[in-house]
Amino acid sequence: MKFSRLAAILAAVIAVIAASFAYAEDKVSLRLNWYLGGLHVPFYYGKDKGYYAAEGIDLTINEGRGSANTVQVVAAGSDTFGLADSSSVILTASKGADVKSVMSLLNTTGFSVVSLAESGIKTPKDLEGRTVAVTPGDPLGQLLQAVCKANNVDCSKIGMVQVDPAAKVVTVLEKKADALLGGADDQYFLIKYKGANPAAMRYADWGANIVGMTILTSGDTIKKNPDLVRRFVRASVKSWEETKKNPGAAVDAALKAKPDLNRQSTLDQLMVDIDLLDSKNSKGRIGWGAQGDWDQTLAILKNYRELQTDKTWTAFHTNEFLPR
Repeated sequence: MKFSRLAAILAAVIAVIAASFAYAEDKVSLRLNWYLGGLHVPFYYGKDKGYYAAEGIDLTINEGRGSANTVQVVAAGSDTFGLADSSSVILTASKGADVKSVMSLLNTTGFSVVSLAESGIKTPKDLEGRTVAVTPGDPLGQLLQAVCKANNVDCSKIGMVQVDPAAKVVTVLEKKADALLGGADDQYFLIKYKGANPAAMRYADWGANIVGMTILTSGDTIKKNPDLVRRFVRASVKSWEETKKNPGAAVDAALKAKPDLNRQSTLDQLMVDIDLLDSKNSKGRIGWGAQGDWDQTLAILKNYRELQTDKTWTAFHTNEFLPR
């Protein structure tokens, strides 16, 4: 009798342990490229709605300090996944970092020349004789050369005013520069919500599109836990799909994490990012990377950012983890 009772207790304990393992979630961290803004809303929405939990993922979202830093921390294994622009992924990987894009998220870059509408900067040619605020080491300055070449503009006639990232908007508002090099989903709205009337001239509209933001992970994670990558990508795709259906609710979910966000500005930013999901080569499938976009990105980086590699685009991005 005692033995059967002991066996029953042991069986119950084993069942509880087995259940706990069955429902144990993988602890995963996502490092953003910057502080929480419109671009990041879908990930907070997916976490709030339980899309990641449904895939067995306990997600922690960490704010970032720039794409280059995000790539480095993911390569070092400090975070499982990262959100970073394609140029940072490619350039860092080409120098030996074991990282790869597993979602080609924004297939059109938001890189833009942002100005006050009153400045009259509507075409690249209008930049000759003007000054633009740029951050030292910022890829936008180098990639502006691609815009110049595509539009027969003499880039030497454009003055560069070097300022810290946070000072670019102020520099334009105080008219110490005619424009800034920034994002159509970022500085544009910072200017707008300061009460000014902004204008954005997107690189992508003037012959210099590159793949924008990507989701990356380490080669080690891909090799050792491909199922985790697949589940994370699936949850992220669903998060973006549902955000497109109800962007207002998605922003409200992000506000739970950071209540001091400007709701309208964040929503405006998000709507621009939704517009940037597709390119001419890639439409209707969130996260899908088109060879044409990645080939063009590599070509521009080789010409204007000193990329040195003989590897093809598949060395830097894969579509294999996207839902079929």
